[in-house]
Amino acid sequence: MNYPSLKSFVLRSKLCLLLLLGSVVQAQAEGLTAEKVRWHGFISQGLIQAPETNFVNLDDSISAELTDLGVNMSWALTDNLRLAGQVVYLDGGRRYTKGTRLDYLFLDWTLHSDFDWRLDMFVGRFKNQHWLYSATRDVPFTRNAIVLPQSVYFDSFRDIAVGSDGLAFKLTRNTSLGEVELNWSWGATNLSKEQSQILLSQLAQGDAEQEYVHQASLFWRPDQSAWQLGISLLDSDFTYEKAEQDYYSDGAMTVQRVMFNGRYAAEFWELSSEWVQERLDISDFYAPGFQRNSFSQGWYLQGRYNLLPKTWALLSVDLFDLDKDDRSGRKFSESTGGLVPAYFGYQDDLTLGITYDFKDNLRLTMEHHWVKGTARLAYPVMPDLQHNKSEYWQMWAMQLMYWF
Repeated sequence: MNYPSLKSFVLRSKLCLLLLLGSVVQAQAEGLTAEKVRWHGFISQGLIQAPETNFVNLDDSISAELTDLGVNMSWALTDNLRLAGQVVYLDGGRRYTKGTRLDYLFLDWTLHSDFDWRLDMFVGRFKNQHWLYSATRDVPFTRNAIVLPQSVYFDSFRDIAVGSDGLAFKLTRNTSLGEVELNWSWGATNLSKEQSQILLSQLAQGDAEQEYVHQASLFWRPDQSAWQLGISLLDSDFTYEKAEQDYYSDGAMTVQRVMFNGRYAAEFWELSSEWVQERLDISDFYAPGFQRNSFSQGWYLQGRYNLLPKTWALLSVDLFDLDKDDRSGRKFSESTGGLVPAYFGYQDDLTLGITYDFKDNLRLTMEHHWVKGTARLAYPVMPDLQHNKSEYWQMWAMQLMYWF
């Protein structure tokens, strides 16, 4: 599908943002104070190994490609207008694109705020606020695990799912039943050649483009309760334009998600869970006239417990099926004439971890994963038979992080 109106809107929004920033910065420069501008950052480095897979590297070695660096800023331009931005350097091996990037840069305009409700509008490059960890997945000390549950937070899809260029709104309302939060966003993400190949394999020589992504979410936090419950919806279209010499054909993909989530945060323990059903509709792409419509499902349950002062333990179960009507992967394997093993149709993960806080801003996290299946290993549309040879595989990681 072609949405020129969205592309025009994004371009116009960026131009308006620059013009507005110029006028506001000029007006506010003389009154700049520490109370108006706040800086924070984080540094983390780790080691990771996932033998017999292409998850991190291709030689099964212990890798130092587990780096997260970031600096963020929040500037209160006026009482109801805020500028926020973050630059990060990420290195996750083969999981996502390595390098420095503008993580977000947006204007937050508070349209209304009183005791009962608040409405904010965000214009620019903003983070995905619709899932439990989507907005902060690149900030290591805000997540429970080094490697998030892949059923929901698929690393190969990270650069697309983490945020968008466009427009978003957040409405919070205090009621007699508790706080209700409604999020809505509309935008798109530019895909580089490297990002496209992480999704589509090195065989892809053409141009992949996200036409749009439309999301909405609703969260409910009951009054005087440690619970948070939510639901989120996603709809997105992609197109692929083949190169002159290309393995793939011109094609289109539609991705749609429905998700339910819940979190309980007590003083000494925490539970979090998300369930997702994702529809993937592929037209052409593999070959002219090709058509596939499938529904995948996944969910995870994570628990954290405060074992000792400054020490937390993690237990996580993460399950994913590429086709909800073929959980064993048998039909998927048969459709390839047995060329692709059935274990490419699912991925189940059991994780144990431990976290120790040396200081309030210095933390060491270690975790070990026992995994069955390879459905969430690259590449989503082209199984890597050469490097993902085992149904059962393991992964471990450790990461030291500091924030300020």
